[in-house]
Amino acid sequence: MLVSLNDILKDAQKNRYGIGMFNTFNLEMARGVITAAEELNAPVIVGTAEALIPNASLEDVASLLIPMAKRSPVPVAIHLDHGLSEDVLMHALRLGFTSIMYDCSTDCYGMNVKKVAAMAKKAKSFGAAIEAELGHVCFPDSDESLSDAYTNPQDAKNFADETGIDALAVAIGTAHGVYKTKPVLDIERLKQISEAVDTPLVLHGGSGLSDDDFRQCVTNGISKVNIFTDINIAGARAAAENYKPGKGITDINTLVIEAIKQATINKLKVIGCENKA
Repeated sequence: MLVSLNDILKDAQKNRYGIGMFNTFNLEMARGVITAAEELNAPVIVGTAEALIPNASLEDVASLLIPMAKRSPVPVAIHLDHGLSEDVLMHALRLGFTSIMYDCSTDCYGMNVKKVAAMAKKAKSFGAAIEAELGHVCFPDSDESLSDAYTNPQDAKNFADETGIDALAVAIGTAHGVYKTKPVLDIERLKQISEAVDTPLVLHGGSGLSDDDFRQCVTNGISKVNIFTDINIAGARAAAENYKPGKGITDINTLVIEAIKQATINKLKVIGCENKA
């Protein structure tokens, strides 16, 4: 069933489990993720990011994911991750995405608040939820240090109150993409943010964390966990390992879907959303 982020995140926050958000831009990824959620009777969030539009347009993703969500027996929210421009965010809302993330995390605090608060009003006029980021989770090939922009707990409370957001992504030591060194998470900071903020919290840069890292984050306040790199690599590895000369896409497609499904199942079990649908 197609749902909004708000329909599922509040229960996750209240009962201390995580819901996985998986970026998907083709049928194989979407089937792998949604089938995994259905097998575990788990709510799930699927979507795409502005940076992934070269792989599939928002129209293509919406026409694929929204009908799949409506047919599914488990709650499925359709999310635009890391929206950077107002045009793209508004396009996603018009296409029926049930939530958007407006990433203004590299702006100064005041500009972040101003832009996100304005977009929050627009999202709510569509009946959609909105996520924003305070602090900054860095990206691959960036010169940024992981410690450059940790989220301040008091700022987090003020930011959530001033913007009216439905979910807050926080920076506690994670990074997007493949880690070059083992991440060290500031769990004490996460506890302080969770105690200060009523809004459900989001962990970006989840791929590559240990199972114990995930469990600690969920136990101490994370309600939404973003995963992309792990399922992306699982699918690519399955394609590479099973290709032989003379084989076609039909020979390896189901193996790719199964690899993505298993990688998704592993994450959903760790973050505790099995049988929470």
